[in-house]
Amino acid sequence: MADLILLRHGQSQWNLENRFTGWVDVPLSERGVAEARAAGVKLRGRRIDRLYMSVLQRAIETARIALEEAGIAGVPSARDAALNERMYGALQGKDKDEARREFGDEQVKLWRRSYDVRPPGGESLADTAARVLPYWESTILPDLVAGRNVLVAAHGNSLRALVMHLEGLTKEQVVGLEIPTGEPILYDIGPDGRMRGKRVL
Repeated sequence: MADLILLRHGQSQWNLENRFTGWVDVPLSERGVAEARAAGVKLRGRRIDRLYMSVLQRAIETARIALEEAGIAGVPSARDAALNERMYGALQGKDKDEARREFGDEQVKLWRRSYDVRPPGGESLADTAARVLPYWESTILPDLVAGRNVLVAAHGNSLRALVMHLEGLTKEQVVGLEIPTGEPILYDIGPDGRMRGKRVL
C-alpha cells in the first residue's frame, strides 16, 4: 500500500477577490499561506517520497510551505502543466458575480461545475481530465504501485478530474464535488493501483 496525498493550493489572491483564475499565475493570499502551514502541520510524521506540482506558483508555494512546516526535506519533485488548473478562457480575471450578471446564473454554473461544457475559449473538466489522467498513468501511478508515497499539489479542477477517476464518479456526481483549499486528502493505493480507502487529514 502507498499513500497518495492530494493538496489543493491555499486560497489565492484571486480566490479572495472572487475572480476566475485558471492559468493566470497569481500568488497565495495571506489566508492561503496560513492554510498551507496548517496543511503542513497535518503532514507531520508522514513519509513523502515524491512531490508532483503544477507549474503555477500558488501550488508550488503551497507545497513548499507545507513541507517546510511538516519538517520534510529533500523530496524529489517535478512540475508539469498537465496538473494546471482548468483554463477558463474569456472568464479569466473576471469577477464571478459580474459573470453571473452578464451570462446568467445557470450558464456560469454550467461552465464552472459541469463535466463537458467549455467556457468561451477555455477548457471543460473533460478537457482538463484529458491532460491530467495521461500524466497520472505515465508518471504518478507508477510511483504508487512501486510503494512510494506521493504528494500532489495542484488545483480545484485538476484534482476534481483525478478524484473523479479514482472514485469512479459519474458526470452527474462530479458536478457536486468540491475540493477544499489547503486540506490534505489521503488515499490508500494498493499495489494494483486501485484506491483502497480515503480520508481527509
